[in-house]
Amino acid sequence: MDKGLHFTICVVTTVLLLRESSQAGAGRNDDAVSKEDPYVMVRGAELEGYCMELLAALAGILRFQYRVKVVGDGRYGAVAAGGNWTGMIGEILRREADIAVAPLTVTSAREEVVSFTTPFLQTGIGILLRKDSTSQDMSFFHFLSPFSKETWTALLFAYLLTCFCLFLVARLSPCEWNEPKNEENHFTFLNSLWFGAGALALQGATPRPQALSVRVIAVVWWLFTLALLAAYIANFTALLSSGSEQLPIQTFEDLVKQRNLEFGTLEGSSTFYYFKNSKNPIHQMIYEYMEKRREHVLVKTYQEAVQRVMDSNYAFIGESISQDLAAARHCNLIRAPEVIGARGFGIATAQASPWTKPLSIAVLKLREAGDLDYLRNKWWESSCLRQSRDRWGPLEPPALGGLFLTLGIGLALGILAALAELSSSSRRAAAHAKVGSGS
Repeated sequence: MDKGLHFTICVVTTVLLLRESSQAGAGRNDDAVSKEDPYVMVRGAELEGYCMELLAALAGILRFQYRVKVVGDGRYGAVAAGGNWTGMIGEILRREADIAVAPLTVTSAREEVVSFTTPFLQTGIGILLRKDSTSQDMSFFHFLSPFSKETWTALLFAYLLTCFCLFLVARLSPCEWNEPKNEENHFTFLNSLWFGAGALALQGATPRPQALSVRVIAVVWWLFTLALLAAYIANFTALLSSGSEQLPIQTFEDLVKQRNLEFGTLEGSSTFYYFKNSKNPIHQMIYEYMEKRREHVLVKTYQEAVQRVMDSNYAFIGESISQDLAAARHCNLIRAPEVIGARGFGIATAQASPWTKPLSIAVLKLREAGDLDYLRNKWWESSCLRQSRDRWGPLEPPALGGLFLTLGIGLALGILAALAELSSSSRRAAAHAKVGSGS
């Protein structure tokens, strides 16, 4: 390679950051700017970030020198109304730059006018949300959530079946009959139900089994309830600790069906055209929604999108890898699980450029050496997990409201049962006294 060859390289994120910095005034510090985007960041008079380190690594392998230039209009590249390309793609076509190193998505439309190297980052289309705007309202019976409805049904069936087996075996076993002539057996069906409930609560309960057959069933039930309670406690603990991250919006279909959040994407981005060209009915609904409200839901820059998600009921549809970064930088943001439209970020060059293949080979070498993974982990590092471990907060009343309601209902039923027993006993005593006085 010619060591004296110089490149002019467009980096779109740089100009966006510079524009925001100038608008914010002199009071904005470099650290605040550096947190906006990991690809290219301004620190004093120097540029740093993922793309800058990638560029330096490529220059080290291919032995070339380069000069960085920011793209004039601050765009990645799309076809304008007159048929000309804007952004970095336009500057490559006009020979104002030789290559473009940025989070530039490889698309068929762009591939028709420029060439791309092997992708250096893999991404897709995801949904960026604010946690508190998407968290489900905690159910009043939240304490039942660790198990599904089917599991609770199976548990109730197992409890009744076990209690019936205790009752039946106690009736069949001679050891459980204290006085056969009086036909007395302590394991009545109600007592069997009480014994099973005591085991569920890890409390001792009477009657105590005497026969070996009854003891076998009792031991098996104890082991079952011990494992069951361990699973419940573990699931309930995890549910309480991650309750704020139970997203009602898991997929793009969920996003379309809900009515609380507006959603949009970058104006003129590859994501917008992905939904426009898709034949999927859900994707078409998303495109029609954005097209009808384009003046209100489409954003100009990625930073504007992130800020809007944090400040309002807005969901941003965009590159999943950029959304992962936003979630790493802002702990109140989260990306929905579903990712569609797998794609990659590549380095753009002019068509028939002699540097396209060498740059692709160099990218592959960096990937095979683990350097791309190192850069990914370095610039996407998050402190949110550590903060969530250190953060503790008391349980809110809705989390245990169902337990208190259940306790109140149980106490009320107990009092009503006592009143019924008292009334029944009084009637029997009155009837007995009446009979005695009559004789």
